[in-house]
Amino acid sequence: MAHLITTLGPMRADQLRAILPHEHVFVDLRTWDAPGYAEADTADVVALMGPEIERIGALGITALVECSTVGVGRRADIDRAVSEATNFPIVVPMGIYREPWVPPFGHEASEEALTDWMLPELEEGIGDSGVRAAWIKLSADDDGITDTEAKILRAAARAGLRTNAVIGSHTIKGRVVKDQLAIIEDAGYSPARFISIHTQAEPDFALHLEVARRGAWIEYDGIGGWGEDETYVENINRVLDAGFGDQLLLSQDRGWFDPAQPGGGTPKPYTYLNEVFLPKLEASGVDPTTIATLMRDNPFRAFAR
Repeated sequence: MAHLITTLGPMRADQLRAILPHEHVFVDLRTWDAPGYAEADTADVVALMGPEIERIGALGITALVECSTVGVGRRADIDRAVSEATNFPIVVPMGIYREPWVPPFGHEASEEALTDWMLPELEEGIGDSGVRAAWIKLSADDDGITDTEAKILRAAARAGLRTNAVIGSHTIKGRVVKDQLAIIEDAGYSPARFISIHTQAEPDFALHLEVARRGAWIEYDGIGGWGEDETYVENINRVLDAGFGDQLLLSQDRGWFDPAQPGGGTPKPYTYLNEVFLPKLEASGVDPTTIATLMRDNPFRAFAR
């Protein structure tokens, strides 16, 4: 039976309802060598982000996927603290972000060594955090995947073959996504276990469908902050009409506590999708059953293993 691995333990589909597949609780977008990188008082993060989590819980959201990985300040221990304080499951990744956020070991390690680093986090836990990584989060340069990024992706595909963990990549250009899918296929893994994060950033809608035809998930995850709602509504309907609704994920890329900002900054609430956008989507003719598939079934199938 498939389970979603969370900060509160593995969970079955019947234990969950709506899931937000791309949000952030804690992020540090400075590079790894910045003074104070990824440092914060856990109690401060809980105080700032706990109420934001509770607001979406009241709206029927039952889990959130944390997308902060190595390179952008992943803190699984803090994710766990926020989760336990709110009794709300958070889904934590492993993996490495793109250059120039790749730390030295990402450049220096071999593909095999990177796979050996990934597997224990996916199978046992992330350090002494008490949190098991559910999935693999990567990225690629906008102008084309670099040698180091390709090495990390190949290692991720090897780890995916062992664990069935989905690989999600922050990739802005559709043509780069196609290159990533080729690397995954060459490594023997399936495009069906790949999420094209930030698909909405690719202006050529034909590439959205091309990626979906390859079997990958496409994710429109900037709702409420990256482009107009009307464009999202139009593209979602086009994806549904093309028959790829079962490969579509919706989220906001919101949050988060930023240790580079005084007091962690001002978070963007996770509530926009439910309170503002989904009513617009339903008004466009998308029925409640389909919306439930997009918000509940698809995220579980994408991230569970």
